[in-house]
Amino acid sequence: MKDPNPTDVPQLLDHLFRHESGKMVAALTRIFGIENLTLAEDVVQEALARALQSWPFYGVPENPAAWIMRTSRNLALDVVRRQKVFRDKEPEITRLIEASSDQPISENEISDDRLRLIFVCCHPVIPPEAQVALALKTLCGFSTTEISRAFITTEAAIAKRLTRAKQKIREAGLRFEIPAGEELAARLETVLQSLYLLFNEGYKASTGDKLVREDVCFEAIRLTSLLVRHPAGDLPKTHALLALMLLNAARLPGRVDDQGNLLRIQDQDRARWDKAMIARGMFHLSRAAAGHEVTEYHLQAAIASCHTVADRFESTDWPKILSFYDRLGEIDPSPVVLLNRAVAVAEVRGPQAGIDAIHAISGRDSLAAYYLLHAVLGDLEFRLNHHEAAARHFKEALLLAPLESERTFLAKRLESCEQSALKA
Repeated sequence: MKDPNPTDVPQLLDHLFRHESGKMVAALTRIFGIENLTLAEDVVQEALARALQSWPFYGVPENPAAWIMRTSRNLALDVVRRQKVFRDKEPEITRLIEASSDQPISENEISDDRLRLIFVCCHPVIPPEAQVALALKTLCGFSTTEISRAFITTEAAIAKRLTRAKQKIREAGLRFEIPAGEELAARLETVLQSLYLLFNEGYKASTGDKLVREDVCFEAIRLTSLLVRHPAGDLPKTHALLALMLLNAARLPGRVDDQGNLLRIQDQDRARWDKAMIARGMFHLSRAAAGHEVTEYHLQAAIASCHTVADRFESTDWPKILSFYDRLGEIDPSPVVLLNRAVAVAEVRGPQAGIDAIHAISGRDSLAAYYLLHAVLGDLEFRLNHHEAAARHFKEALLLAPLESERTFLAKRLESCEQSALKA
């Protein structure tokens, strides 16, 4: 046992929950069957709760993840021996749990279990709006709050989706396996979307004190790397998604300053960007070029590559970025994509052209509560020396921004606008 440090235990358990809970749930699901997914989640959650109670007083084990897994298995055995529903299966389940307790699970076994679980979460019998939510909850340890923010809906709605999804799993008697053939292709799209949303939640957190949650980003990269190494997922679009993640994650060290405050890309120290990760990203981007299909992941990865290869902001190839956004807008003409395109328009054709592009967005009203819409408009008005208009937009963005680091950044921009207006 390591010396207890009560203040470190919650942080350690949060880290373990992000990194290990998905592995544990997947391993226990293989033993209990996918119909008992909730049981697997419950015993892992209870093991984490017990760690939170005991570790501050008795010390952190030398291998915390193994402690959690062993406790989860013991709790699972207790459930099997108490509940009648497991009576017929008790000998076999007990044998599997005890056998797995004698030796550590191999990384290959863990990888296969996690891939099986994510493909089960994305089975077509599960309502589409619940598939990604279930994957984020079971594999990645997302709370209902985090998932509701990612989908811009209520916690109650997400809770209902998760309940319905697990009910469908039980009713359909799904198998714990990676599909093949046409069934694989149908489910892979939702698997990729789940991983994409996971990465985005880490890259720009929707809740909490930190703008960036690197552990969530790297968990998404780990899961996508597992998928791309498996024959079922070794496809150009999977490589494209992994490239997108790696190229964006490479810039994480420069996204915030030492105080955790947001830095615009033009203000970042590019020497802090992870060159090895950029190289990995470019490798997977080259692998993504095989075949003729061009997906949104290909285009987003191409945009990210333009940023990462530029040695300074002024040398960024904005015309090429704009051309990629033009193609992306044809595939996904969502207001958020078109807002990002407008930023590129402003860099190529000037800030007024960027403002015009924003006003031309179809469905722009859906962005009314999106703070970045107002932040972008504020920046473009400021570049036109329209300081009062810029200040109005920054005030609106400040009211809507969910994170303290974002509000701090916007408050500084607002102050700069007000000072410039006084000098004018």
